[in-house]
Amino acid sequence: MNTYAYARVSAKDQNLERQLVAFIEFGIEKSRIFSDKKSGKDFERKEYKRLLKKLKNGDLLVIKSIDRLGRNYDQIIAEWAYITNTIGADIFVLDMPLLDTRTKAETLVGKFISDVVLQVLSFVAENERENIKARQAEGIRAAICNGVKFGRRPTEYTDEFLSVACDYIEKRINSETAMNLLGLKKNNFYYHIYRIKQLKEL
Repeated sequence: MNTYAYARVSAKDQNLERQLVAFIEFGIEKSRIFSDKKSGKDFERKEYKRLLKKLKNGDLLVIKSIDRLGRNYDQIIAEWAYITNTIGADIFVLDMPLLDTRTKAETLVGKFISDVVLQVLSFVAENERENIKARQAEGIRAAICNGVKFGRRPTEYTDEFLSVACDYIEKRINSETAMNLLGLKKNNFYYHIYRIKQLKEL
């Protein structure tokens, strides 16, 4: 049995470091860690496809959180089923230990809990992203209706960027952690936080 890991961020300027450190601490060899800097809207990702070719029956795939696999509820469920049922590999999610398909070898209850938690978390993750996108769009529309003129095309923030920014704004993480996750320097970070706050208040 081999253990592999998959990391993903949505943009080239975002940082994979937190995910990579977690995998190394878990004991995964660097040569078996695959990563993409690409949107999670689908599974057309170079390194992810390479990973799937490596995965064999009995192997273990480790991911940091369920949204690193993808961001679409139906796609996550389908991909999870493909890996665990068709390939026959197991999946373990570091941020949610209940999502560990290795429990299926022990009890049916463990497998049932893993499947239920996966479906709930996948739905919640997608729903939250849709809410964030809706709030962002409403803010921009309101700004335009109120006569706000943008000097340049408004920045289109990724779902992951907005998620981290909101965590910082709502004091769930500190500025240092947020800057590391977003791969931004101090001045640039606070500029974007200011813009997002303005949009949220409109």
